[in-house]
Amino acid sequence: MFHGWKVVAAAFVVALFGWGLGFYGPGIYLAALTRTHGWDIATIASAITFYYLVGATITIYAGDLFERFGPRLMVTAGAVTMAAGVAGIGAVSAPWMVFAAFLVMGFGWACMGGAAINLIVAPWFERRRGLAISLALNGASCGGVVIAPALIFLIATLGFAGGMQVAAAGMLVLLLPLVWLWVRRRPGDLGLRPDGRTDTPPADARPRAEPPLRRASLFGRLNFWTISAPFALGLLAQVGFLTHQAAYLGPVLGSGGAALAISITTAAAVVGRLAMGLVVDAVDKRRAACGNFLLQTAAIGLMLLYPEPRLLYLYCAVFGLGVGNMITFPPLIVQAEFPAAHFGRVVSLILAINQYAFAFGPGLLGWLRDWSGGYDAALVACGLLLIAAAASVLVRPRPGTAVSARPEAR
Repeated sequence: MFHGWKVVAAAFVVALFGWGLGFYGPGIYLAALTRTHGWDIATIASAITFYYLVGATITIYAGDLFERFGPRLMVTAGAVTMAAGVAGIGAVSAPWMVFAAFLVMGFGWACMGGAAINLIVAPWFERRRGLAISLALNGASCGGVVIAPALIFLIATLGFAGGMQVAAAGMLVLLLPLVWLWVRRRPGDLGLRPDGRTDTPPADARPRAEPPLRRASLFGRLNFWTISAPFALGLLAQVGFLTHQAAYLGPVLGSGGAALAISITTAAAVVGRLAMGLVVDAVDKRRAACGNFLLQTAAIGLMLLYPEPRLLYLYCAVFGLGVGNMITFPPLIVQAEFPAAHFGRVVSLILAINQYAFAFGPGLLGWLRDWSGGYDAALVACGLLLIAAAASVLVRPRPGTAVSARPEAR
């Protein structure tokens, strides 16, 4: 078997724990901290926003860090800091300690999040990169299906501190051996070629060396903005909705019904990403991304127009079909429109911008909910953001400018 698929499997487990503890986990930590210590939700929510902003700042430089130190060392450092932060959250005794624990976790999230998964997998695939990244990022959705319920069970069984410590230790025991056994920088380290190909490319088809690309130069490129801006808007809406999903559905469906709806959303994310992964390498990525945004817009619209309790489960499933693809599309569009030598730097900056945006999603929807006295205004905002994303992602660079990069010094 081509070793690249083992890299995908290891990346899947990285995403499983990265999202399970670092994305789905904060909502669980918020509930446990307020229940255990009686601290107000606004303070803990501010710490979570701080955590995402720290992670986004480090993500800007993820491409450079992974290139310099290699994926094994970076993921190891990320897993250790993620574990330290998770265990630390369970041991806090004052609100400022929550910020400190999330600060440590922020480095772990940057080393185990979307940019990291792309940087681990992308060098191993060219023709089937869409499928490979989709499979690896399904670990993110499975983090909500597997890790989040396990966290809840551990906290209920062992207490908040004990449950968090076991979760942190379990991640290190299960993840690090796979990383050190299977993850390598690139196929050439093992004498292989991307996708497992054995043919020898002609000399004129071999990749040419590209001069370094300054990050600042990307801000003047239309295709950079029509990748980063749509997904920043889409993730702002998506993360905001997912954070408030339980609070929105709880009064209508009850706590058990809301939990079921969240599970349905997460399971649908796995199905949606798998389905898209099978076809994404053969379709127009921008049009497919537009359809993904509109699918979620339709789900939000149905929630507003026909909030029948039994139908809410269906709407959550429809919304969930697009959840996973939101982080799959940006690197695939980058692959098509930027030189391969610049992939890591461009993807890291785009995903960092996306994270800066979605860090404010929970707070924005919470403010709209408090201001209006209900979630209708928040849902309308989500729908408008998704429509704007669908329209802007279709704005393409002029022919002949997509893959050319102006040589610039670092």
